[in-house]
This record gives sequence, structure tokens and C-alpha cells, in this order.
Amino acid sequence: MTTGLHPGETPQDPRPTENQPLPRQEAVLAPPHVEHVEHVENRTRSSVITARAAASFAAVSRSVATARSFVRDTLQGWGFADIVDDAVVLTSELVTNAVVHAGTPADVLCLRTEDGVRIEVADRYPEREIPLQGSHINMGSPDREGGRGLQLCAAMATRWGVEYTPTHKQVWFQLDLPDRPVGTRSAGPSLPADLLPLADGRVRVAVVQIDRAGAIGAWNEDAEELFGYAPDQVIGKPLTDLAAWPHTPGTSTGVAEALQLSRWEGSYGIRAANGRVTPVYASHLRVRDTAGDPSTVCLLVRDHERAVLQTPIRMPSGDNSGSGEGQATDPFEVFIGSPAPDDLDGLLQRTVERARDMLDGDSAFLLLATDDETELEVRASTGLPSARQRFARVPVEAGPGRYGSARMPAVHDDLTAVPGAVPLLNGTGMRSVVTVPLKVEGRLTGSLGVAAEAQGRYSNEEALRLQFAADRIALAVESARLGELERLRRGSLSFLVEASDLLAGTLDRDQTLALMAQMTIPTLATWCAVYTIADQASDPYLSYVLHEDEDLIDGLKALLVKIRPPEPIPTPGARVWTAPAEAAHQAALRTSMRSLGLGEPATVSSGIGTTLATASAVGGETVVLPLVARNRVIGMLTLGKPTDEHFRQEILELAEDLSRRAALALDNARLYSERVAISQSLQRSLLPPELPQIDGVEVEVIYRAAGEGNEVGGDFYDLFPIRDGAYGFAIGDVCGTGPEAAAVTGLARHALRLLAREGYSGPAVLDRLNSAIIDEGARSRFLTLLYGELWPQEDGGAVLKVVCAGHPLPLRLRQDGTVEPAAEPQALLGVMEDLELYEQTVTLDPGDVLLCVTDGVTERREGTRMLGDDGLTEVLTTCTGLTAGAVAARVMRAVERFASDAPSDDMAILAMRVPGLQQD
Repeated sequence: MTTGLHPGETPQDPRPTENQPLPRQEAVLAPPHVEHVEHVENRTRSSVITARAAASFAAVSRSVATARSFVRDTLQGWGFADIVDDAVVLTSELVTNAVVHAGTPADVLCLRTEDGVRIEVADRYPEREIPLQGSHINMGSPDREGGRGLQLCAAMATRWGVEYTPTHKQVWFQLDLPDRPVGTRSAGPSLPADLLPLADGRVRVAVVQIDRAGAIGAWNEDAEELFGYAPDQVIGKPLTDLAAWPHTPGTSTGVAEALQLSRWEGSYGIRAANGRVTPVYASHLRVRDTAGDPSTVCLLVRDHERAVLQTPIRMPSGDNSGSGEGQATDPFEVFIGSPAPDDLDGLLQRTVERARDMLDGDSAFLLLATDDETELEVRASTGLPSARQRFARVPVEAGPGRYGSARMPAVHDDLTAVPGAVPLLNGTGMRSVVTVPLKVEGRLTGSLGVAAEAQGRYSNEEALRLQFAADRIALAVESARLGELERLRRGSLSFLVEASDLLAGTLDRDQTLALMAQMTIPTLATWCAVYTIADQASDPYLSYVLHEDEDLIDGLKALLVKIRPPEPIPTPGARVWTAPAEAAHQAALRTSMRSLGLGEPATVSSGIGTTLATASAVGGETVVLPLVARNRVIGMLTLGKPTDEHFRQEILELAEDLSRRAALALDNARLYSERVAISQSLQRSLLPPELPQIDGVEVEVIYRAAGEGNEVGGDFYDLFPIRDGAYGFAIGDVCGTGPEAAAVTGLARHALRLLAREGYSGPAVLDRLNSAIIDEGARSRFLTLLYGELWPQEDGGAVLKVVCAGHPLPLRLRQDGTVEPAAEPQALLGVMEDLELYEQTVTLDPGDVLLCVTDGVTERREGTRMLGDDGLTEVLTTCTGLTAGAVAARVMRAVERFASDAPSDDMAILAMRVPGLQQD
């Protein structure tokens, strides 16, 4: 770095020449030593340059902070404190454009004049196209990260310009000092008398001194006149007993906290002796006496006379003659850029970048408070490992005292002396930090902080400057945050509605597990695992694993199987689970050591990459949400992020809502599966386990239950041996479905077998069965039943005796293709006590087929059409010469094709064929 002044000489051009390169800027810069001289050079119109300082900076990102320090130290050494902030911000932008975006070294030249300072920033980018005379200069977009330097110059500088040479591009800006007498902090223009602030009689300034404990120690005459209290009435009492706080909305700190600050200005109210609140404007100054005891001097005037005390707000310069017509731009809006109203991330990122530049820090961060104001979420940072910190959460109250709370400004000179004071900065190398709250109408909405690697960098003065910036941006941030929350909530509502529809659309347990995982990836998390618990005595079981990268699913599943599942705690909400990240880290470490020959030999070399990829995939935050249904934990939903990523609070709240819906859907699927299993088991118990082999007779049965398998059907069939050479068969239909129908079905099937083997004839069997059904009382159901006994004959035929009690008539198919009923209809069972039933004898010749069906076959419908007995007869006529199995299959196929809808009734088909001796 070259700095300095040559008295009595014209300053040389600080830019390097071909034979005289300029030294590089060192990491730490001391304030340049300059001497005041008269009329050194006339560079900027008629301004006389009285001192200069120059430095060159390498093309590395660290040079931006060093350049800020150089300019700040130089201008403060010249006594230009009023324009230091503007100069630092503009220099930071221009040097960033050079060393970061253009990738070239930057030369900075500071020239002091009688009226202000001119700063020139030059970069070395000869490949740039030299603009032609009169061509339009592209000032860049304020919504881009780079290229905003000219925008800032146009808004903040008195004059500015751009100069090109074949080897350099130079941007310069002029900042003029405020035109006021020496010694004044600020001054306004001369005004006519009628435009001056109006005072109600003599302006009274109450002087109140507050001691260390916040009690009033001094009370002057004007205070007594303004508020009506004599000194002996208030001395020794806390000021907070008299203050009505806040008097105006948007005040960032409470009166007790404001009294602890070195300087403070603002509005509040004082309760006067008459009980009314007097609005006042106050200026606080914290001092200490010779013994070192601190106290606060408060100057108070009536609020409408605030012009007596209020420091005028510095307005942007309106003279932009160097760059064209001036722009009436709010300097703070220029400070943070011009993000879109709904661009919260852009607004936050620019705020931390400008806050870092404003306080010449090495890093900055901004956190937003959760709705309950108990935690802060990292939303933007610069100079910190943002990927690791984003959405990390820290408590609002990190420790006892004001310095442990995010609700108050805090300055830490050395973080190594108070480890953990700012958890976000642990392990980052930052030593000193200043943090201030963002508040809207007294409610904490966030925290803004700037940190530096050196210790002791910040004081209360920087805290006040940062607090002023935070107050200006707090409302805009909160507005953008609320807009983002509204969009997130609308999206969350849509997501939950769709999720509920999908979960309600299935009662299959495995499909519910798959849907649960697929809905979370990648909307809520990077990977997901679902654990299920069969009963309270069982351990959690890993049931489903999903990752947005399908190649990592197997490795993730293998990792989770090896670690102990999370504890099934019913407490609602998400809790952090560190076991997967720790296990992945250890596995990756062991794999890396084996690959380096430092551990056990690696058995599969290709597994190294897989292990490292798995570790990276699960290395971030992992949370567990309990799946609670009907007051019982039935599983856990585990969500994870890749390395160093965190969940944001809104996502966790959405995941919690989803887990409640998913838990109920999963439990419903479990209950449904159990019901189906019970129904299917009961249905199997109502049907014969197997059909006997009958010599000389082919038998085929097809049974189709309607519905989804969760109801026990009312149709049944049976075929059983009665005695040597005789077999009983039955096909029936109980009215309705469910347990009541199942009870009648079980009664009928077992009663038929028992009575037939006791030697009762067909009519006697059905008569006793009818009495048993009626004896069931209100639980009874009527029953249609076809019962018969079969005797195969030695000549190849068969003799049957059948009773058709209200059931569809059996059909006989002869070898010539004719079809005829094989019985006559009689009364059904379960309705009347006295029945006059009779049996009919049917002889089947070789090749004949007897077809028995339930009414689910004949009553198959398509709109107004019904298959009926005629349709069944027509189908059967095409089955001549087919085996019993082929006949049953053709009939079932015809029934299914008759209508496109799923069957609404159970169907049973019993086909018996006498093949004859020629088939042997």
C-alpha cells in the first residue's frame, strides 16, 4: 500500500505504470498519515486537493473488507466523519465489482478537498469493450448481486463519473461535506419565521437524571412545570413508574432498556400529576461521574416541540451533476437495493451485506423469530458457512441478563471470553459482534448482527447505527415475511388437501406407507423413513425408506437397519434425532480409513463412494414425528436433510399436520387389513376345505365374493361323502352379508352334513334345517338352497335326488345340446315353520352336465338388461362336449363380460359332469 502526502508537491498519479508496480494491500491497514497543505492540485473543477491516500488491492474477496477499512481510516483521519458511511458503502460496491466480479486488482485513490472528498476506484480489465462517445452506460440492475455500484453512486454521491483507458476503467465519486459552521453536528436551512416550529409559550426542557438502578436522582424546575410533580415527590422513584411506554407504535426498545444505551432519542409519554399522559420527545445521554458510577441524563420536551432536541435526518444529496439529473431516492432503500415486494430472501440477503459493509465487518447475519417468539431462525448470512447455518434455530433467551437476550442490543468485545454467547458464531473464528433486535409495534420479529474476526471492534455507537438500520428495515422485513407465510400457508393447505385425498383413497397398509413417504419427498425433506409399531410390546420396525435420489435408497436403508430406532414418544411435534448423522459419519470415516490402508481391508472397493454418498445424504438435520392414532403411537415418521441443512419451522409445522393425517390413515389401513383378514378367514371356514374325488363324476366349483373382501358373503357350496357310494351336495344363498349371514351359512353347512350322515332324506334334512333357522329368532335370515344326493352308477351314469328350496333351478345339459331344468321350485327356508318339501330324481347319462348357480349369476345386470335364466341357458348350450371345469369357466367368463361394472353380488357355480365309461 502507498499512502501519504508530499508537501509542496503535486501528488503523483497513484496508479501503477509498466515499470513501477504498486505494492499490494496488506491484511491490516493503519490509518494513513497525511499532512494538510495548501493548494496541491486542482483536480475537481475549482476544488483544491489538500491531501491524498492511495492503495492497491489484490483480486481476492478479502480485499473488499480491507478496502473498506482503508477508506474508513483515511476519512476519519481527515475528520470527515459525516461522509464516512456513504464513502465506505460506495467504495465497497466498486471494489467488489473489480476484485470479485471482474477478477482484477483494484486501485483506490482518496483525494481530500476543501469541500469534501473525491474517491477513485480503478480496475485493470483491458479486454473490456471501450464504449464509444455518447453511448449509454449500463448502470446494472439493482436486483443483481453485482453491478450496483453505479446505482449507488447516482443516488448517494454529489457527483460521479466513469473514465476508460485502454488498460483501466475508473469510477469516481465526489462527496461534499455538509455546509455548516465548524463544531455543529448538523444544521438545517434558514427558514422564514412563519415556517419555524410552533412553541406553546416558553420552551421548557425537563432535565431528569436517572441513576444506575433506574431511579430519578434529579428533577429540574421545567420538569416540575411540565408534569406537575415537585422534586421530593419523584426523586428516588423509578422513571418507569411515570413513563407510558411506548407512546408511539414502532418503538423498538422499552424505556428501561433505552436508559442503558449510551445515546437514545425517541417518543414516549409521562403520566402527569393530574393523571393524564403528556407525550414527550426525549434525548438520553449516558454519562459517568468521577467515581465511575453511570447515570443517564434525560432531556424531555413536549412532543410537538421535538425540533428542539431531535437530530435532523440526513437527506440524500440532490446534486448529481456529474451523472445527469438528480434522483430523489431514499438512501436506505439504495442501501438495501430494490428487491421485489415478495422477495424476502433477496431483501434479507442484501440487508446483511449492507450491514456488514456499513460496520466494516467480516460477516453479518439476520434471524427471524418464530410465531411464539421463543426461537430465531437463520434466514440470511454473509461471510459465514450459510449452507450449514440456514434455517438453524437458536433460542431468543440464550442466557441470563440483557446480553443473553435477542430482545436487546448487545455488543461482545471478545466471544472467546464468553463461549456460546452467540451460538450461531461458534467455530466461525469471529471474535467481536454487535446484535440488535428487529421489532414491529414492540413485538420481536428478528435479530440483525455484524461480526468481525478482530476483538473489540464494536461499541455502543455502532450498536446505535445498526439499530437505526434495523428500525428502518424491520417493517419491510415483517411485511415480506408475512407475505411469504401467507403463500406458504396457502400452499400448505393445498398440499394437505391433496395429501388427505390420496390417503383417503386407499385402505391398503403398504400403499399407505408408500404414499406417506412419497408425499414428503422432495416437498418437505430429502429423505424419509417410516417406522411402524405392531403393538405396545413390539419394537419399532423400519417399514419404508425413500430418498429423492433412488441410487441412495439401498445405502440409506442399510444404514438405518443397523442403528437403534428412535424412541416411540407420543409427545406431539418434531424432535431432533442425531443417530443417523452420527452413524453415517462413523461409517464414512471407517470406509475412508480402510481406503487409505489405516484400518481393516475394504472388501468391496466400490462401496467407498456409496458410503460417502450416504453419509452426505443424511448428514444434515433429522427429525422424528410420532404417528399417533386413537391415543396410541403406531409408528414414527422420520425426515432428513443432506449435510449441514436444517428444516425451517413452517416445514416442520406442515410435516406435523401431515403426520396426524398419515397416522389416522395408517391406523385405518391396519384396522381394515385386520378386518379383511378376519372376514377372509371366516369366509374360508364357511366353505369346504377341499372337494372329494368322486369316481365317474367330474366336479368343478368357482366362487367369487363381491366387494373388497371386508364382508363375509352369503353364498356357499358344499360337496361331501354321506356313506359308501353316496355323496351330498348343496349350493345356497343366505339373505344379506356380514356376521348375521355368516351365522346362518355356518349353521346350514354343518347341519346339512350332520343330518345327511344321520340317514335323513333330503326333505327331512331341509325341514329340520328350516326349524333351526327359525329358532334363531331376530338373528335368522331366509335361505335359498339347492340340496341333493348323488349316486354314481356302474354303467357310467349317475342318479341324483334333489330338493330346490327357493333357489335358482339347476340346469341339465344333454349331449345333443338341449338344456332343461332338473328340478321344480319349492318354498325357501327360514320363513314358514311347516313346509311340505319333496325330492325329485334326476338321472344323468354319460356326457350330461348338471349346472347349479346362485342368483348372483342370473341377476348379473348391465343397465336395464339382466342375464336371467334364459341368458344362462343360452350360454350353457354352447358347452356341449366340454369338461366340468371348462363349463364352469365359460359360464363365469360370460357372466363377467355381460357387464363392465364389478359384480355387486357373490357368485357360486357348481358344475358336475358324467363323462361315461368311454372317457376312462
